[in-house]
Amino acid sequence: MYYMKLENLSEKAAQNRKKKVAVAAAEDQEVLEAVASSIERGMAEFLLFGSETEISKLLEKNHPGINTGDLTIVHAFSASDAAEKAVKAVRNKEADVLMKGNIPTAALLKAVLHKEHGLRTGNVLSHAAVFEIPGFDRLIIVTDAAMNIAPDLHQKAQIITNTVGIAKAAGIEKPKVAPLAAVEVINPAMQVTIDAAALTQMNRRGQIRGCIVDGPLALDNAISAIAAEHKGVKGEVAGKADILLVPNIEAGNILYKSLMYFAGAKVGAVIAGAAAPIVLTSRADSAESKVNSLALALCSAQ
Repeated sequence: MYYMKLENLSEKAAQNRKKKVAVAAAEDQEVLEAVASSIERGMAEFLLFGSETEISKLLEKNHPGINTGDLTIVHAFSASDAAEKAVKAVRNKEADVLMKGNIPTAALLKAVLHKEHGLRTGNVLSHAAVFEIPGFDRLIIVTDAAMNIAPDLHQKAQIITNTVGIAKAAGIEKPKVAPLAAVEVINPAMQVTIDAAALTQMNRRGQIRGCIVDGPLALDNAISAIAAEHKGVKGEVAGKADILLVPNIEAGNILYKSLMYFAGAKVGAVIAGAAAPIVLTSRADSAESKVNSLALALCSAQ
């Protein structure tokens, strides 16, 4: 089934076997808002790691009617202790998804990447953001806007593989991937175009599976069939891309925020490539975005 709206993912998460989310440093009003909304929708159960006193106070003040049967508070002495305990819960299969609370991203990732006790798989960790754009005919996934600064060819191939899994969770069975560049032709002076061509060939030879990769493509002819036709760009991806693979973190960050602030898009995002999906929420994210991210992570969890 193809989902054209992010709210459909919340419905899907609620229909599946109820999974459990481990929240690191949950003593945060905005995070608990997303937790309460998710519980109300029947999406998941929660393990809340952090100051038991502070978490209880926030819940009693802002969510007095919350179903406490769907959450468990586990006391932690510090943010780092909460991160370690939350990661351990996921590693031990006591939870299916890891979520960032009131803790710096670097501190949470330190626990995630711990060689002995973390959630390493040997794969590259990457960020995938699924956008619902007003007036657009499909969901668009942007990767990687938050984790990998300047990925090389090997990392880009793994980022695509990670993101294909996210796309399938969003109902896109055979996602079309556009490695983006400033132009749609191979230019030896532009390494991004050479990488794009190599990724296309890797896909055709079965080294990157579960999707269709074709590039390089500029943004216009990746997402607009009219632009692709005007420029004479043909192929299975031109004008129909589901996944936009950005060349570096700056391009990804700018595209992400442009969709949010100029286009008024809705978004849900996760970190893929670890042993379980990770929700890295930002204070700038709306409660709706946090719920969308949770829904996406829950649908992505094996």
